[in-house]
Amino acid sequence: MAAHRPAASTAFGSILFGGAPPPDPGSRPAPVFFGDLNLDQVTEAATAGRAEYDLGPFFRAPLDDADAIAYRHEVFRDLQDREVAGQVEAFAAGMRRMREHLATARKLHYALQQQRWFAAAVAVYCDAVTTLGAGLGRAAVRSRGLAAFRDYLAGYLRSAGFTTLAGQTARLAADLSAVSYRLHIKGNRVRVSGCAGEDDYSQEVLATFERFRQGAVQDYRVRLPAHLDMNHVEARILGLVAKLRPEVFAAQAEYCERHRGYLDATIARFDREIQFYLAYLGFIAPLQAAGLRFCYPQVSAQSPEIGARDTFDLALASKLASQGARPVTNDFFLHGAERVLVVTGPNQGGKTTLARTVGQLHHLGRLGCPVPGRDVRIYLCDEVFTHFGREEDLATLSGQLEDDLVRLRDILARATGRSVIVLNEIFTSTTAEDALFLGRRALRAVLDLGAPCVCVTFLDELASLDPACVSMVAAVAPDNPAVRTYKVARRPADGLAYATALAAKHGLTYAQLKRRLAP
Repeated sequence: MAAHRPAASTAFGSILFGGAPPPDPGSRPAPVFFGDLNLDQVTEAATAGRAEYDLGPFFRAPLDDADAIAYRHEVFRDLQDREVAGQVEAFAAGMRRMREHLATARKLHYALQQQRWFAAAVAVYCDAVTTLGAGLGRAAVRSRGLAAFRDYLAGYLRSAGFTTLAGQTARLAADLSAVSYRLHIKGNRVRVSGCAGEDDYSQEVLATFERFRQGAVQDYRVRLPAHLDMNHVEARILGLVAKLRPEVFAAQAEYCERHRGYLDATIARFDREIQFYLAYLGFIAPLQAAGLRFCYPQVSAQSPEIGARDTFDLALASKLASQGARPVTNDFFLHGAERVLVVTGPNQGGKTTLARTVGQLHHLGRLGCPVPGRDVRIYLCDEVFTHFGREEDLATLSGQLEDDLVRLRDILARATGRSVIVLNEIFTSTTAEDALFLGRRALRAVLDLGAPCVCVTFLDELASLDPACVSMVAAVAPDNPAVRTYKVARRPADGLAYATALAAKHGLTYAQLKRRLAP
């Protein structure tokens, strides 16, 4: 989705997109790379418990403008202030109660009861926006987004439309609370009449028995089930009460009709969009509490130099956090003319995790989110392309090698010099000789594009293909090569040295075997 550049003025349209918001992304499908990079898991975890806001499309729609990203950084920073976040969360809770009241009204069968729940929903709305306006007015808001919304909200609260709505809502509530009546029940007959000026005997009874109170006693009261919908007897009684005070209930019906469209569209949009920020901050909060670092990345549309310190796979970190563990962090960078990180080393050593991390950083960075690590620099790419191994699909009657070639061809046909490409263990289904030939051709094509790339491979030779290729190696414990450290270091590929060390550990070198097999 093309990004919207925030307007320089204070005019408010969207807390996600600045001035005039773009069309709603709707139910846009997840990008192809989402599954490869485990960003589907990140999105699902971040949006858990917030299904009513349909936040998925926002997590799938990266920006392509550095200032639009900076706009979101500012809002995130404001919401990291507990006072500001508390005001916004209280507003969101009020809006949620409003929607619950409206949903209840739609489920009810009797008009008078529907009207009362509708009026209650409007009352909650008026209180929520008034409280938020006052709170933002006191808070130290620095972002363009929240400052513009604060000003918009202040104008809305002063508007004739809102002051009329709030005044009529309060007046209707006061009129309804003043309605009193008397029930006379005899057998199966109920009579409803007014009770103006009569004493409240319940208070007198409580006062009489107060003198006999002797501390805590067993409560013999029976809690009646709270059915929201009235039964036919209750509805008939309410109808008779309405006849006692026809002017009040007529005013209620007129109020509901007049204010059917009370909800301000800009405020409703803010209520949904602000959840993007709250959801992500809530998702990373436990990771930050565990000591993992997050930062706002430097974003460049000109330089393809990328890098990060102490970064990690966000999906993996979330999974480990639920088990009381934390991931190993890593550093990487591409400087100057360097374009391709070639990652080699033992299986299950953290190579694929690093590749996923690089891809995640670029997508999350383009969303304007804080990203895992510190000193992170990302390229404002036009797209992220991934190629991860897949199982053969018998339905297509194509082998894995053919599938690898077709998918890689499609990536190279669509990618540009402004793309970021992540290749993970391609051509593993063929011989080493053929894989090396194809791997060299593939990396040459990527180098010709000039796009930043991460290539995870079992072929050490690819690390020295070109000066623009940088070798990174997944490390093992020096005293035990069978133990992975999950650290990926920038150094020459040494797969042969690793294999030799592992063989020596198990007594399988040529010299060891020769001694063991000697007659």
